[in-house]
Amino acid sequence: MWSFIHTASNSPTFSSVGIPGLEAAQMWISIPFCLLYLLALVGNALLLILVKAEQTLHEPQFYFLAMLALTDLGLSLSTMPSVLAIFWFNVHYIGLDACLTQMFFIHALSSVESGVLVAMAFDRLVAVCAPLNYTRLLTHSAVACLGGAAVIRSATLVAPLPFLLRTFPFCGANILSHSYCYLPDMLNLACGDATFSGVYGLVFVLFTFAVDVNQDRNWKSLHTCACHLCIVFVFYLPLISLAVLHRYTQNTSPILFTSVSNAYLLMTPLLNPLVYSLKSRQIQPALCKQFWVQCVIAGE
Repeated sequence: MWSFIHTASNSPTFSSVGIPGLEAAQMWISIPFCLLYLLALVGNALLLILVKAEQTLHEPQFYFLAMLALTDLGLSLSTMPSVLAIFWFNVHYIGLDACLTQMFFIHALSSVESGVLVAMAFDRLVAVCAPLNYTRLLTHSAVACLGGAAVIRSATLVAPLPFLLRTFPFCGANILSHSYCYLPDMLNLACGDATFSGVYGLVFVLFTFAVDVNQDRNWKSLHTCACHLCIVFVFYLPLISLAVLHRYTQNTSPILFTSVSNAYLLMTPLLNPLVYSLKSRQIQPALCKQFWVQCVIAGE
């Protein structure tokens, strides 16, 4: 998907890392990574199919869950090419345009996911505090508006970042701290004055993740849905940890960077379908029903 190149005459290239100190075992390490990516892709795709095919799942909370699954698919597909290129083909180099494109999708989709989590918390809040008005408030158009607002907000806030970074020279070794392109990494590698871009990145974080976390603090609604609380924890903890590591720590272990960054973008897409499938009383019967139908069709 991404254009990996070793040299370029008119634009810089960036070297992404695998797992420092374990370069000789990268082929073996790729096996669990492939399995995790496969499980994340299959699990989220299965959720989308279930919500579309099963009439009993045509409710606002499952529409939001489908949005979450679609966003997780996008996140997995955004990072998978560069990660597997390192482990399978020992390709560590990526061009500037491809790197900025990957960075855009990672941050935009992360912001969309944060917005969808807020919408899911609002859904549970209405279900708890105003159950008689639930169907009147959360109509199909309201669900579509909430999802569309999350996408528009994310695209609008993230879109300027690649263009701002495109104006800076990159004249050093250009070694990334992760297996993918991440905004704080790009800012650290820029040779020019990246103060404005750094401030804009901080504003982006404040207007997305910080605001969304405050909205998710309605513990009464979260208490009614333990799986949602688990997903919020799994999503925000690695994200905040990665931001703190980049901003406030020096000489951090590269293995720690790699572990947190992979947890940030791999564990959430993997755990979302698993947690909701185990906790939701509607999804399990729907899954069994669809599996039984497919078995009957195959038997005929």
